[in-house]
Amino acid sequence: MNLTQCQNPVELGNLAGKKGGILIREAIEKQGFANIILATGTSQFETLKQLLSEKNIDWSKVTVFHLDEYIGLPITHPASFRKYLLERFFNHIPQLKAYHLINGEVNPAEECVRLGELISKHSIDVAFVGIGENGHLAFNDPPADFETEHPYIIVDLDHACRMQQLGEGWFPDLEAVPHRAISMSIRQIMKSKAIICSVPDTRKALAIKNCIEGPITPDYPASILQSHPHYQLFIDQGSSSLLSGH
Repeated sequence: MNLTQCQNPVELGNLAGKKGGILIREAIEKQGFANIILATGTSQFETLKQLLSEKNIDWSKVTVFHLDEYIGLPITHPASFRKYLLERFFNHIPQLKAYHLINGEVNPAEECVRLGELISKHSIDVAFVGIGENGHLAFNDPPADFETEHPYIIVDLDHACRMQQLGEGWFPDLEAVPHRAISMSIRQIMKSKAIICSVPDTRKALAIKNCIEGPITPDYPASILQSHPHYQLFIDQGSSSLLSGH
C-alpha cells in the first residue's frame, strides 16, 4: 500500500486526481486505450474535479464503468449516482470512448448480468474508489462477500450505510434511503491493475484505522485493499486522526 497523507480534502483530491491522470495516460500510451472505474459520493468531489482538469488525456480512448447504484431510485433523484456522474463528469467530457452506467430502475438481476458481460470484456487499468464510514467498499457492506466471482451483485444496505447517506444530505429522512443497491463485487474491484482510494473527513477515521491497521476481514470490507499490489490511499488530517502514531 502506498499511503499519502494530505492536509485537507482539496489537497487530497488534487493529489489523487493527478495520480489517476498519470495512470490513465500511461495506459493509453502503452496499449492505446484505458478502462477505468469511477466512484461517487462526497469523498470523490475533489478527485473527480482534478481528474477533469488533467491535461493531455485523450478521453476518446477511455471507457468508464460505474461502481454502484441504488435499486429503484430514478435518475432524476438528487441522490442518483447516475445523475452524479453525468453532472460532475460525463457531461464535461463528451468525447469519451464509452461509459456504462448502472440502471437501478430495471430488473436488477438482469442488469447485473448485462453489466457483468460488459466488464468481463475489459481489463480495468485504474479504479477510483472510497471507503464508507462502516468500512464498505462500493456498496459491499459488512460482512462483505469476498468470494463471489460475479462482477456485479445485488446487495442489502445496512443501517450504518443508510445513515451515512442521510448524514451526507442526499435524502430528507432515513425512510427515503433505499434498502438495496447494485454494486460492483469485491473480487471485480480487486482485478483492477491500480486502485486509487480517496478518503477525506474525520467521520471516516475509525473506518480508516480498522481497514489499514486491522486484519483483512469481511467485517471491514475495504481491508481487502491491503492485499492489492498497486493500492494507493489518500487520506487527510481528519480521516487519519485515529491511526497509530498520529
